[in-house]
Amino acid sequence: MIYDPARANPLFGNPLKTRDDLAKAVTDLFEPLLPYFSEGGARVRLGATGAIFDRAAADLEGFARPLWGIVPLVAGGGAFPHWDLYRRGLANGTNPAHPEYWGDLTDRNQRLVELAAVGFALALVPEHIWEPLDDSEKKTVAAYLLRARELEFIDNNWKFFRVLIDLGLERVSVAFDHRKTLGYLDELEAFDVGCGWYRDGPVRRVDHYIPFAMHFYGLIYAVLAKGDEARQDRFRDRARTFAGDIRHWFGPDGAALAFGRSQTYRFAAGGFWGALAFAGVEALPWAEIKGYYMRHIRWWSTMPIADRDGVLSVGYGYPNLFMSESYNSPGSPYWALKFFLPLALAGDHPFWTAEEAPQPEFPEPVALKQAGMVAMHTPGNVVVLSSGQQHDKMLGANEKYSKFVYSTRYAFNIEADDRNFSAASFDGMLGLSDDGVHFRMRETLEEALITGDLLYSRWRPWNDVTIETWLLPENPWHVRLHRVATPRALSTIEGGFAIERADFNADRSDVSDGRAVWYGQTDVSAIVDLSPNRRAGHAMSPIPNTNLIHAKTLLPQLRGDIGPRTTVLATAAMALPSRENWAKALDNPPACPRLDEVERLFRENGLRVPAFALGM
Repeated sequence: MIYDPARANPLFGNPLKTRDDLAKAVTDLFEPLLPYFSEGGARVRLGATGAIFDRAAADLEGFARPLWGIVPLVAGGGAFPHWDLYRRGLANGTNPAHPEYWGDLTDRNQRLVELAAVGFALALVPEHIWEPLDDSEKKTVAAYLLRARELEFIDNNWKFFRVLIDLGLERVSVAFDHRKTLGYLDELEAFDVGCGWYRDGPVRRVDHYIPFAMHFYGLIYAVLAKGDEARQDRFRDRARTFAGDIRHWFGPDGAALAFGRSQTYRFAAGGFWGALAFAGVEALPWAEIKGYYMRHIRWWSTMPIADRDGVLSVGYGYPNLFMSESYNSPGSPYWALKFFLPLALAGDHPFWTAEEAPQPEFPEPVALKQAGMVAMHTPGNVVVLSSGQQHDKMLGANEKYSKFVYSTRYAFNIEADDRNFSAASFDGMLGLSDDGVHFRMRETLEEALITGDLLYSRWRPWNDVTIETWLLPENPWHVRLHRVATPRALSTIEGGFAIERADFNADRSDVSDGRAVWYGQTDVSAIVDLSPNRRAGHAMSPIPNTNLIHAKTLLPQLRGDIGPRTTVLATAAMALPSRENWAKALDNPPACPRLDEVERLFRENGLRVPAFALGM
């Protein structure tokens, strides 16, 4: 029998249908970590790769992050036989005289992130992690947490970490100055951009940190805080509104939209649905909330996301450092256990007793105005057009935020070689080169507008080259219009969706002027040139391990050169599962829209994308 890497996934084979199934999942995810706890219990070192913070902080990450699943499991009546290990680790890790000390605390330090899980544990299960400590150990732990809360946290979702530490200190009757807590809460609420959406700080980004951080922590605060009822109600109200939008980031099979940074936190993306239950917010019918929640974890249960010993890997659909961030240590993926928050609820809670409901049908495109996105529900997939977000300070930032289109089924590719223009993917993107070697793509924006279900952006790949891009949904296709003004000749490559590649070259392609199609074993992907002067179709196989879901992919492209003038490029792209009626869609690509009519719509009704309108 050929080894299947998915079998190492601790979720593999678990039906994940009931509360008991999820309780077992927490235990199964934790058990592979036991051999890697240090003798004193404070350090959990899961691998040799590094992060921007020191090894001690990474070891603390390995220790603390599993608590996000363990704590609700136990709060809801589940068994966890290793509290002695955690108490010993907590006492030793906070003790400067112990060899396993986690290290001194400083402003904007990774340790501040991980201590939020300790605060969460103190708040929910003090009888297991605090009360059995002796008085000296309690004094040491309290001093470490008090020092942490006095420091400066990064101006984004990190500010919730002080709040969570404080919830824990309050529960165990350790006194502190609440004014700093309230000050950070005010600043966090100032990130509200309306309709239930937040920014993740003073940035042009509204990514998965909004559901799995901003809302997740806000809903925990709504349940555990005392004496701040108006704010607690606001957190609940925003989450209630947000649910109607964020459901369009989940496909019918449970897959989440692969978009933005920190994709290695995997099923943390579904944590928002569990947080709604924890806070008693029936933003949608419980059956629908439970459906989104349970489908999501089942999707992950079939993926090869763990190493052979069952430890979760850095990566997304498989182990992958190409898509990782500099702050990902071997313990980072265990933030995924935030998913299990509703285990703190009793089994007779209406969330648990509800029957799962399937995803509703959405035949029309759905505008997510605050995020600068338009979602289309296509068979087996959600396609999301995007203009208005950006991040320019990390590897892969353009691919994670600035593509024209993202997808729950096909994810996106990371460019692995920035000196090989002809080997680049440019899936969901227009790539340009002035030397045939180096390349540029959409990075930061000068403008981003939305009107109805249409999007517009203006961007400059070079200072002297201006590109305007309009995105239009034409389910299952989408249309991209680009007006490129350049003083010199440029080469262009534009890509469709990347689909899984079969072994033995079992897939086939169809390439002609103005068209490229890949017929894969599971999906069909096509790109068509709607321009008067058609570019050449090209069927390429991207560099392995660049797609987030599939290690080997196929990608249709259009390639062509443009001269020193203003040129309009028009493109249609789509992908569908092979089992769907793709032939009819392939034979009927959309007509090229009239650009003057599209421009008129934006002149009359275009609104600046709220996520983009930072300081404007």
